[in-house]
Amino acid sequence: MICRMPRTSPRPAAEPASAPDDARYLALAARDARFDGRFFTGVTSTGIYCRPVCGVRTPRRENCRFYDLAAQAEAAGFRPCLRCRPELAPRQLVWSTQDAPAILAREAVRLLESGTLQDPAHGAGLQALAARLGVSDRHLRRVFEASLGVSPLQYLQTRRLLAAKQLLTDTDLPVTQVALASGFGSVRRFNAAFQGHYGLNPTQLRQRGAARAPGATLRLAYRPPLDVPALLGFFGQRCMPGVEEVLVTDALQALRRTVRWPSAAGGAAPHAGWIDVRFDRARPLVWLQVSESLYPVLPQVMARVRGMLDLDADPEAIDAVLGAAFPGTAGLRVPGAFDGFELAVRAVLGQQISVAAARTLAARLADRFGEPVATPWEALTRLFPSPATLAAAEGDALGALGIVRQRQAAIVALARAVDAGRLALHAGADVAATTAALCALPGIGDWTAQYIAMRALRWPDAFPAGDVAVHAALGLKGTARPAVAAAAAADGWRPWRSYAVVRAWHAGPAASSGVGKLPHQ
Repeated sequence: MICRMPRTSPRPAAEPASAPDDARYLALAARDARFDGRFFTGVTSTGIYCRPVCGVRTPRRENCRFYDLAAQAEAAGFRPCLRCRPELAPRQLVWSTQDAPAILAREAVRLLESGTLQDPAHGAGLQALAARLGVSDRHLRRVFEASLGVSPLQYLQTRRLLAAKQLLTDTDLPVTQVALASGFGSVRRFNAAFQGHYGLNPTQLRQRGAARAPGATLRLAYRPPLDVPALLGFFGQRCMPGVEEVLVTDALQALRRTVRWPSAAGGAAPHAGWIDVRFDRARPLVWLQVSESLYPVLPQVMARVRGMLDLDADPEAIDAVLGAAFPGTAGLRVPGAFDGFELAVRAVLGQQISVAAARTLAARLADRFGEPVATPWEALTRLFPSPATLAAAEGDALGALGIVRQRQAAIVALARAVDAGRLALHAGADVAATTAALCALPGIGDWTAQYIAMRALRWPDAFPAGDVAVHAALGLKGTARPAVAAAAAADGWRPWRSYAVVRAWHAGPAASSGVGKLPHQ
């Protein structure tokens, strides 16, 4: 049975068929998960739009309209399917290094998705977004609409509504809390937007959904293939006792860790708790459970987990560029980080030493400076130290943990820059400015800055040119000026050089050393 929401707008007019849309129809008919999130199908006979993996009976070709974004489908008058739930689809971003309008639109999407801008649904917020991108708000709207077919505000509104829809369906949070967590300024605005777009009020949608277990267990989809053992193996090698735990058994593939979400502007206390991530062995799906203390920031936590596991990657597009150089590695992802500051500190600790030694130092740091936190597991007891805590750390206290003087200075300088707001280490940060600011800090060079850009900033084209594993993959080991030669040789890997680095690590002996030895630092 097809799940429908009440029709609230006229049926879109018929559109001529095209060859690309015919190909999309074949993917829809096959329910091919590789195309999940790469397009959405509006069905004129029902007035709803679906993911390519929807399990309902395949609609007739003449009734299908295809859209790149959920926001485009909603702008055309379609409502989301209650069965396949478009809010679960992995996100699709088109990466380009040549098309200037596409780059601008992509960066605007990155910032909107990151949640780092203060209420961009208002005029002042849109002006702030445009200023952050170095253009006028009028030019931003024009380019955004030309590239994506919807305005920035329409895109953001759809993202917020779909986030709210998932929270209503998968959690037992009160509607008021769902409204605020999804980014709506008031329950009244939330109810009006939900009713206007979907023809239901939030309570009606929740009543139509399946029975829910108490708490919050959320589903996060991805496009296969994904090499889960390799991804969890990477995290497992770097697993910090007391803060994180990786479990791989015949029945379970999971990652658990303690997390802190920083306080919002205005002095609210940070949200501290835990997350439990489990990979579904039968479907391209991740189950995310979070502590109750993180409910007010659930959409932000979900987005951060998606980045940490690189769930929005498009393996087909990436492998089209890298497959010839690294055959058989299409399932590898770029491991991210839940907390960019933590990742940066651990990158500094890992300079010139092995992964095992860096993990030991990080555990000592967390045990000495981290705060205790309650979790359901005995193995997870502490939060990683906050920037404010490490900014005030004394050199003697850091030295007592076995951290050498040069690393002490780098960690304190890094913590002070982040704590003062001069440095942001998340997916919405400006990559060029952030890497330049990192390199200006004592004890941090280009390799470490690129490594942070790759994992914390989620930049797909980061490239630590001095990496010895990359030199080996390119046959440059032992040559003169290998970093310069590596940068030139890897130009054909753009815009996916971060993925090339991960594949190079996976391919050779250097894979076991991770951040490894940095010959230039």
